[in-house]
Amino acid sequence: MNPSIHQDSPAIPMASPVADPLLLRQRAQALREAEPALRARELAARLHVSEAELVACRCGEDVTCLSPSWSALIHGLERLGRVMVLTRNESCVHEKKGCFAHISITQSMGLVLNDAIDLRLLLKHWIHAYAVTEQGRAGLLHSLQVFDADGRAVHKIYATEDTDMEAWLQLVVQFTAPLQVASPELRPVAESYLQQQDDHAIDVPQLQADWRELRDPHQFVGLLRRHKLGRLQALRLVGTPMARRLANESIGRVLESAAASGLGLMVFVGSPGVVQIHAGPVRRIQRMGPWLNVLDDDFNLHLREDHVASSWQVRKPGPEGEVTSLELYDNDGRLIVQVFGYRKPGLPELAGWRSLADSLPDHVEEAA
Repeated sequence: MNPSIHQDSPAIPMASPVADPLLLRQRAQALREAEPALRARELAARLHVSEAELVACRCGEDVTCLSPSWSALIHGLERLGRVMVLTRNESCVHEKKGCFAHISITQSMGLVLNDAIDLRLLLKHWIHAYAVTEQGRAGLLHSLQVFDADGRAVHKIYATEDTDMEAWLQLVVQFTAPLQVASPELRPVAESYLQQQDDHAIDVPQLQADWRELRDPHQFVGLLRRHKLGRLQALRLVGTPMARRLANESIGRVLESAAASGLGLMVFVGSPGVVQIHAGPVRRIQRMGPWLNVLDDDFNLHLREDHVASSWQVRKPGPEGEVTSLELYDNDGRLIVQVFGYRKPGLPELAGWRSLADSLPDHVEEAA
């Protein structure tokens, strides 16, 4: 139904490959035919390559390498109309439909503050980008895909039935890179959550005092840097009432309770280069195997509950009073997802949200 992104576009010179993209394309195609349900991330893992390599090997066919002109490209997304944005980490996928608007970009940071699409952009992790056309389960899919220096997916934007496809194709032509590289140069990226001191080196009373002196939740990252703490490490050490470890069933209780009551939530999921936010109600909650899902018309969340190693109720001071969140972490201490009660700037958090968070059960240590 949608035209190819290469329709009426000129021939593009190809760079000399570092690896053999043809062999990778052949192996990927054979695996897709054998297991058509595999997602791109799973397919890349099975082939022992990054997602960026899996995409880039098709440059010159149904993939176009884009120039890293991030500010202009992101502002250009306003012309596309309604799209679906996807941000994920190892354990959670956040999908949201809407339009790009109210965009602000600096050299290394960006904000998109539309009602539906709400993004925080860390542009130092936007390294490789591609326009992709591929056959999906329901037809032809058009996407823009951004990857970190190590080939991890940072952000994806998909055309919907309401997208202006003429504007989409013009955007792809405008930002087509002069050289199409089928084997991207990759390099390791340090995991920032691992950069922390040992517990015994932390002045816990000072940490607790500094935590109470916060004036805004956005100052929390500065607190971590001053004390050279990881996020999960800070929660473990600061103790109650600032941080309370919860039963891992808490996220299911929160989503189901919010769906039943109409309580608005704010759901944050991050990749290395994007934090994507849903603000509003959740309605349809469904479990499918290990996945806990929100399956609403304009918002989908897919969470691997079996990846949740610890869950926390976190309290931080704010200008309008205390702000409460539910935070989930995996076995390696990575933040999976944060949930807050829905609130607008300048207003205190909802009493219903605080009551729900306070009612969540404590974590109980299993007997050895």
